[in-house]
Formats: sequence, C-alpha cells, structure tokens
Amino acid sequence: MIKKASIYSHPLVHRLMDLKAQKENREADDDRKVVAEIMQRCFVPAFVTAISWEGFHFVGHEIRITEAMDCYGAIVWPSALVLCYFLETNVKQYNMVDKNVIEIGAGTGLVSIVASLLGAHVTATDLPELLGNLQYNISRNTKMKCKHLPQVKELSWGVALDKNFPKASSNFDYILAADVVYAHPFLEELLITFDHLCKETTVILWVMKFRY
Repeated sequence: MIKKASIYSHPLVHRLMDLKAQKENREADDDRKVVAEIMQRCFVPAFVTAISWEGFHFVGHEIRITEAMDCYGAIVWPSALVLCYFLETNVKQYNMVDKNVIEIGAGTGLVSIVASLLGAHVTATDLPELLGNLQYNISRNTKMKCKHLPQVKELSWGVALDKNFPKASSNFDYILAADVVYAHPFLEELLITFDHLCKETTVILWVMKFRY
C-alpha cells in the first residue's frame, strides 16, 4: 500500500512558511515605523487664527499650509507627506541642491516648499484656479529661507506645452508628482506632459495611493 502525504506537511515547508511570515511581520513593523515618523511631521496650531492652516516639520523648518476644502487640489494629501519625507531622507541619492525641479499638480505647494528648502530651483505648477493659494503658501514658507526663490506657473496637462514650456528652455533634473491622478481620468494627458518635460536624464518621483 502506497501512503500519500501532502507536501505542505513536510517540516521544511513549515520552516519556509515560518520564515516568510517572520519577514512579512518585519516589513509590516518597518512600514508602521515609517508611517509613524511621517505623521509626526504634522502638528496642530496651538492657537486660533482668522485663517486656518496646518503645520508640518520638514528640513528643520516649520511649514504652515493654508488649504481650501472646496477643491481636491487645494488640500494636503498623504502622498505629499510621503514624498516630502522621501526627499528629506534620501538627500544623498536624490540631491536637490541647485537642481532644476518642476512639480506637477503642486496643489498647496508643500512638496515644492520642501524641495526649495533642500536647495532646488523649483517651478510649482497647477491649474489657474489653484495658483493664488499655491503662491501664498510658497511665498509664506520660502521667503528668506531658500537658496533659490521658487516660481509658480500655470500648467494644464497636455495644453500649450510648446508655448508655455518650450523644450529648448525646459531643462528639468527632477519632476515631482504626488497623488495627481485622484478622481479624474487625465492619465494620458499627464503622461504626455511628463514626456514633454523630460530630457534623457530627468528623474520622475511620482508618489500615489492605489484606490479601488
């Protein structure tokens, strides 16, 4: 009589499964630590002001961001915090000093502000209706603090790119984007814009949350 045994009952299989579970647990712990570190960068104002704002600590600076709750693009999304944290903790690999940087869909400007504080030449871009608040936040948090004063420009993806960002003068080392495809279908226009702004050595740092 031949006795059949499941491969999953073999001691080696159990050992491998245990090692896999341990690795997953370590990775989960590491993720939780990173999330906790990122969230520690946020703070609540200790006093009430006429204009509400949120506070963040990056690159040794207190950053005050004013949001507009009536627009998706004018609030700070978690991906922006992740990208700011990434830029701050990876300065050796992704050195921003004196680099030409453009942020797509800058929104409140938090990522552009952090890149500026790290020494970059920054151009923060977004739709026309967001530029007022974007300019306010950037000016408020970078004046007299940055090596290079950031610029704010209108950019509608895929529209008048040759006119507003001629390839001859667009020499970007980095393109930054945080949660720029949430709740709208303009992925193709975004990719066209990426392609137009890129040169051979341009690095795109694009952070997003996958939503279902």
